[in-house]
Amino acid sequence: MTHIRHLSVVLVTATAVGLSACASDPNRDTKRGAAIGAVLGAVAGHQVDGDKGRYIGAVVGALAGGAAGNYMDKQRKELEQKLAAEAARDELQIVQLSGDALKIGVASDISFETNSATLQSGALNTFAKIANVLKDYDKTVIHVVGHTDSTGSAQYNQSLSERRAAAVSTFLASQGVPPSRVREEGRGERELLIRTGDNVNEARNRRVDIIIKPVIEGQENQAWTPPPYLGG
Repeated sequence: MTHIRHLSVVLVTATAVGLSACASDPNRDTKRGAAIGAVLGAVAGHQVDGDKGRYIGAVVGALAGGAAGNYMDKQRKELEQKLAAEAARDELQIVQLSGDALKIGVASDISFETNSATLQSGALNTFAKIANVLKDYDKTVIHVVGHTDSTGSAQYNQSLSERRAAAVSTFLASQGVPPSRVREEGRGERELLIRTGDNVNEARNRRVDIIIKPVIEGQENQAWTPPPYLGG
């Protein structure tokens, strides 16, 4: 379902690009077809090269194994610099994970109203800063994972976490992050950052995690693998 939603987004984008050509341009149909074809080529990056077991086409090139650490360290430092104010207000945390991956954990309370999956206006600037850095480091796959606390039913929390992840993913796309690089999922109340019992209103468990995984030559499929357990 996520893949289908991403396909719809990029098809709309490609169509808009094609239609922006001047109506009097005799080559407009060719240009429109080329634009849509290029975007579909990017979407094909979610397909696996059967001979090599690799995901292909979704990102620009891949990193040599020895270069991944420096590449991700540079990205982490830039994120920390751009998001220093938010980190000082405890609105987010940037954490180094195994495999040179990075995690930006953003508090849901500053992003969404209670029981809402609509991004608050005050959060847009934060996610725009994140998007601007992600665009500059295009040899990565971005996983957007939504979480909730343990209040309410598990079924409702699962749906809410999915809708919030989708809202963040859509906003990143609106800021120029290619949808072909983004995967989204909700994990409901299954991965609590602060372990609690049922029906506990714990703000720190309400969050959206953005996991940034490097695409390493020969190990491209690992970048697309969903992040491991993200709870505490």
